[in-house]
Amino acid sequence: MADVPALPPGGRRRPAFGLRPSSGRPQVRPAPRPAAGRQEDLRCPPVVPPPGDDNFGRKVITFSCCRMPPSHQLNHTRLLEYLKYTLDHYVENDYMVVYFHYGLKSLNKPSLKWLQTAYKEFDRKYKKNLKALYVVHPTNFIKILWNIFKPLTSHKFGKKIIYLKYLSDLREHLKYDQLNIPQEVIQHDENLWRKQKGKLPPVVKIPPPRPPLPTQQFGVSLQYIKDKNKGELIPPVMKETVSYLKRKGLQVEGLFRRSASVQTIKDVQKLYNQGKSVNFDYYHDIHIPAVILKTFLRELPQPLLTFECYDHILGITSVESSLRVTRCKQIIHGLPEHNYVVLKYLICFLHMCRWPLVRDLQAPLDSQRTEVSRESIYNRMTASSLACVFGLNLIWPSKGTVSLSALVPLNLFTELLIDFYMNIFNSRTVPGEILP
Repeated sequence: MADVPALPPGGRRRPAFGLRPSSGRPQVRPAPRPAAGRQEDLRCPPVVPPPGDDNFGRKVITFSCCRMPPSHQLNHTRLLEYLKYTLDHYVENDYMVVYFHYGLKSLNKPSLKWLQTAYKEFDRKYKKNLKALYVVHPTNFIKILWNIFKPLTSHKFGKKIIYLKYLSDLREHLKYDQLNIPQEVIQHDENLWRKQKGKLPPVVKIPPPRPPLPTQQFGVSLQYIKDKNKGELIPPVMKETVSYLKRKGLQVEGLFRRSASVQTIKDVQKLYNQGKSVNFDYYHDIHIPAVILKTFLRELPQPLLTFECYDHILGITSVESSLRVTRCKQIIHGLPEHNYVVLKYLICFLHMCRWPLVRDLQAPLDSQRTEVSRESIYNRMTASSLACVFGLNLIWPSKGTVSLSALVPLNLFTELLIDFYMNIFNSRTVPGEILP
């Protein structure tokens, strides 16, 4: 079962959706509101499992038809509410959907009327940042259905739909091993291979990792970068992207929410790893340095906030509201010195980016930072928005992926760091540290 948080970041209750009563099967009733900090199991088939990531950190949400119960037992109105509730966590940023069609039968197939209602419910808010809709194991039915709805959809949305015949085709687009694929779908895929090719799908052999280059920036530890850069505490790629964004990106609306060309990001990573200079003006896209910064954080062997802090951070929602900033400070001050310095540098920059500017009454910013903060009023990125973008780039579990229920405390913790930067970081200074 997929579990969901007791309350989403905005405080809206999770829409309960249950199964209609049937003979010999008890009705699943909406659960009462759980106590603060508790998690609640989703009392229904896990139609939308917790998401994984693509190769550039964009969320990948999966929908498995084989987990749909018979239509006469399912409350489709509640299903639609739950789908919207789940997507609401991700639609402010670029994301993708993988739809596993296998398992959709006459017993659990929704009506055309419900599908039309669902399409109208998923308005522009849900469509604008959807980068791709992968339809795995499509049948003639799904293609005919798409032709029926095609006149109602935009040409731009139609280009986002990608049909994939086999599961192996997904490897070209995202981190396949992170996906929560039902065993029934895997078995169906193997049967297709046997039927059409007379053999099982080939086993993908992962080559052994190459030793890092002396100038490597991505996928290596902070200590490795420090040792190869004359002891500098802030990695060059972070210093250069933050500096560029501070000069030219703070007035860009939706900064950090947009993606960039996958090939361009790979090219820039290659330049950094080879120790070559990068001129972001050449690319004419302010979102490239923003994506590079997020990619650098996400590819660290250990998250900046460290695996050891993961469980402590998850517990932030069980702390009394008035004590949460103090608890954040305790966790942050327990970080290794190098991690603390790099985190302080990043959060200082994000504190400048937030919108609207919240005047810090505890300590004045110097005139330069005050001027930068005034510019940030144009980017519309609140501390909460920035936390949604950076939270999962700063911390993740040592095993598996982040569950939907963990998003609330992780984003809340990151939001507190950004909003209360001065309070949390002002009492610890490390020799050699710098700020943006």
